[in-house]
Amino acid sequence: MNLTYAGIGSRKTPQNILNIMTKLATKLEQKGYTLNSGGAKGADEYFEKGVQSNKNIFIPWLGFNGIFEGIVHNPNSNIGIKATKLAIETHPRPHKLTKESLKLMARNCYQILGEDLKTPVDFVICWTPCGMEYEHQRTIYSGGTSQAISIASNLGIPVINLKNENWKLRFREAIENIQDEF
Repeated sequence: MNLTYAGIGSRKTPQNILNIMTKLATKLEQKGYTLNSGGAKGADEYFEKGVQSNKNIFIPWLGFNGIFEGIVHNPNSNIGIKATKLAIETHPRPHKLTKESLKLMARNCYQILGEDLKTPVDFVICWTPCGMEYEHQRTIYSGGTSQAISIASNLGIPVINLKNENWKLRFREAIENIQDEF
């Protein structure tokens, strides 16, 4: 069984939550989990700090945030075309997306569905200012992270938002449900 999770969130994540993200990433890697993230400043960066090697960092283009190693979205490949199409289908205002922001949204698809878009993560850990965990909670305050949360929510993938007081309970439930599958 492939144990993966998406570690994502706002660039405006508070420092105390960023520190929790790093600690969670370290503990999850020790338990055999692989991080899927996107190389953005803030949450993505702090999740990655907690991981030694079990990570898939999906970037929208080579050099994004100074990153030259990772899995780069290629909008001209078959998988890249599918990711772009999924990003358009799941974005509330796709006509407002620039070429650059569309690449960022396509990158979010990989974070949830893996490099082949067929290997979904077991759960998502994130932070958004509004505490979004389900697509119907999407607001303008959810930011770009809402794209990944919506995809996960629509697929029934648990989303644990560290903004919410019950996050520790939801985290334990997600881990327990995965362990029950063995």
